[in-house]
Amino acid sequence: MTITTSTRPTTRVNAKPTTPAEPVVVENPLPSRVSGTVPTIAPSAAAHLSDEQVDALAVELDALRAEVMGSLGEADAEYIYKIIKLQRGLEIGGRGALIFSLFPPAWLAGTAALSIAKILDNMEIGHNVLHGQWDWMKDPKINSRTWEWDHASTSKAWQKSHNYEHHTFTNVRGKDRDLGYAVMRVTPEQPWKPADLLQPLTNLGLSLIFEWGIAIYDVELEKVGEGTKPWSAAKADLKNLWRKTRKQLAKDYVLFPLLSGPGFVQTAAANLTANTVRNIWSHAVIFCGHFPDGTETFEESRLENESQGEWYIRQMLGSANLTGSRAFHTMTGNLSHQIEHHLFPDIPSNRYIEIAPRVREICERYGLPYTAGSLPKQYSTVLRKIFRYAFPGGGPKNPASYTDLTSPAARAA
Repeated sequence: MTITTSTRPTTRVNAKPTTPAEPVVVENPLPSRVSGTVPTIAPSAAAHLSDEQVDALAVELDALRAEVMGSLGEADAEYIYKIIKLQRGLEIGGRGALIFSLFPPAWLAGTAALSIAKILDNMEIGHNVLHGQWDWMKDPKINSRTWEWDHASTSKAWQKSHNYEHHTFTNVRGKDRDLGYAVMRVTPEQPWKPADLLQPLTNLGLSLIFEWGIAIYDVELEKVGEGTKPWSAAKADLKNLWRKTRKQLAKDYVLFPLLSGPGFVQTAAANLTANTVRNIWSHAVIFCGHFPDGTETFEESRLENESQGEWYIRQMLGSANLTGSRAFHTMTGNLSHQIEHHLFPDIPSNRYIEIAPRVREICERYGLPYTAGSLPKQYSTVLRKIFRYAFPGGGPKNPASYTDLTSPAARAA
């Protein structure tokens, strides 16, 4: 097998090469350009960095990306082929066992295998293929332009909302629609509304139907209500969604259950269970990657003339990792390495575990947090946020002390 590799240049502005400087530790640092010109409730963890340090950080991370992309080859290709083979084997085996779904052990084995297959399809394969992580292989069957996945969202709609909007405007309030998925308040800077009182229940409901919530979310119905998206455009999106939805519903709840004959209901229930398990798992992993303690959100002004280094810093401060075994990382689609994924969304996911220690060392050297923890620990902080921000407020008791520091006179000083 011949593999052709290429390194795609970043579309963001590259920083000027400089010598990395030691981080400057400042007590109660003034918000710098990294934390935005419009004050947030708390200062940024990157506020102490000088412009020179920000540029130097970009040089180091650019070099790391170029190194990895330049080393892609046979071993990486074998990895994704192996994962796809495993996923398809589990799906075939699971659906085969469910033909005998009237027999409880067959139902349990089939449901378990199908659940894992659906998780792998969405997390380690679909999400990463649609990011273009495997386009360098020049394999038309594993390409971001042609891949379709076992998910309610169409690939094209998901790529727009996720690859472009989320990864470009990560954690920027008012720009990143993934910040609360337009239905929840997850940061104290977001305006509170009475409907937020229900968000613990909203979160529970969303976790159960996550793929369908994302699919509807991709249509941007809230923009229709705001008058910023014409109904004709939303209607076209809904038609595309229905084309995909009816195939998903027919596959899981009509065609495969029919193969079970008298076990139709049991097989349909198994498919519903597998989809629900996949939804709960992906919801937990994704929320733990963006909303636990230690992550930051940003003002829209943060995007003005944002340099490569500032973009990198926003990705690191707006993301969090999960700790676990190699099997755990694979089941998360390596989104357990959310920091590395947001820094380099087009690097193949199997490389994140390799570069994570180097990214962490860079963070430590520049005095930046590298937020990581176990799934139970991180999800507990996510839930605590969701419950706290269901009520008004939620920021520090004395936010005025931060606001004073961001005045023009203070910045000039």
